[in-house]
Amino acid sequence: MELEKIFHLYKRAGFGITLANAEKAASKTNKQVVEDLFKFSSKITPLNVPIDEIKTLLRNNPGKISKDTRMQLQKLSRKKLLDFNKKWIYRMGTTNEQLRERMTLFWANHFVVRDRNIVYFQSFNNTLRQHALGNFRDFVVAVAKEAAMLNYLNNQQNRKKKPNENFARELMELFTLGEGQYTEEDIKEAARAFTGWKHNFKGDFTFKEKIHDFGSKTFMGKTGNFNGEDIVDVILEQPQCAYFISKKIYAYFVSEEVNEGHVEKMADIFRTNYDIAEVMHHVFTSKWFYDKSIIGNKIKSPTDVLVGMMRIVPYEFKENKELVYVQKLLGQELLNPPNVAGWPGGRKWIDSNTMMVRLKLPSVLLSDGIISFDVKGEFEDSLTEFNKKKNVGRKLDVQSDWGSFENEHKKTSQAELKTVVLGGNLQEEAKPFMDSLEKESKAEYCIQLMSIPEFQLC
Repeated sequence: MELEKIFHLYKRAGFGITLANAEKAASKTNKQVVEDLFKFSSKITPLNVPIDEIKTLLRNNPGKISKDTRMQLQKLSRKKLLDFNKKWIYRMGTTNEQLRERMTLFWANHFVVRDRNIVYFQSFNNTLRQHALGNFRDFVVAVAKEAAMLNYLNNQQNRKKKPNENFARELMELFTLGEGQYTEEDIKEAARAFTGWKHNFKGDFTFKEKIHDFGSKTFMGKTGNFNGEDIVDVILEQPQCAYFISKKIYAYFVSEEVNEGHVEKMADIFRTNYDIAEVMHHVFTSKWFYDKSIIGNKIKSPTDVLVGMMRIVPYEFKENKELVYVQKLLGQELLNPPNVAGWPGGRKWIDSNTMMVRLKLPSVLLSDGIISFDVKGEFEDSLTEFNKKKNVGRKLDVQSDWGSFENEHKKTSQAELKTVVLGGNLQEEAKPFMDSLEKESKAEYCIQLMSIPEFQLC
């Protein structure tokens, strides 16, 4: 398999590959390289931060929780969410289970939730990870039973004689079918089927018979005594469901300019038994996935920018809040999506402010790790709020590991380094500038490669 295609595959299906590993893979066929990618992600490694303090607090305060205890819990949870954010970024930046983590990130912007409770959020995130390459029907049901989802889309308040339609609506509009593929009556009937789906204080799913509507429902032309899982089954019987998910996968992993023929073929495969791994395998082994028009045609998400840099030059934020601050500057704070539709992505990742931050970021994060932000002209507009909080002069404390980079690239030529960092994305206009840097150290050359617009593409 050609090196350029290997780097392309690993940037889309994972977060990057070293030159040494890419060269090893180059002796294999496309099918073998893809099978390796799946093999590395065959196990499921949950991502957890320690929550013993929260458990102890709950154990020591049985029964009704006082206002002070609740405030303590909220404070602890906020801190743990910062820890989880950092740990998730580092997982993506270091794991060999790249496909599973890439799929987890993809699904996190499909089944969108926002929850300030670390126990609920952590469980939800690991459900995404567990089902990321599994059966889509099981996935939808598992997500619907998660405390974070039950809270975010108000199914906790969904009860007989007073149904809440929020979850039922988004289940069809955002999670399975797309807008215009159902009626208002379908929403009402689906909401009735999900009455009584709740969670307890620990976040475990519970079914409350007393508030469930056991009456007959008519949903999408079918009538029966449907419960929530029955509704999911009827939805998956609609041909539109496989098409909707396939189109979303294509837009994320291949191109925002959708090729209907490719998507229809994906949907045919997916519709057979809703096996996510099967449709992803089809994408990564299809000739069109490696077409010149596809390679380098997507704008990296902020998370991809941060993780992609980490894959080349390992670095670490000493302060979790500073990582979140950088995420906010870039326009994607993990764990805090803008709304239930998630981040729109694509060209909307870029505006004049975020582009400036992106181009400056490599030198900010990798140039000895400590950078002053009180330099006029840097992050100007975005710093308005920052400065109001008297943060001028504050420095980001980032530890970069150039030793690992030097060991990895002892024998790497600058031309090879260009391939590692950019793939085949370097534009003709940028070549004279990059040629002028050939006498620079590899570290400086690497930073410069990451600082040109082509690094923003994958």
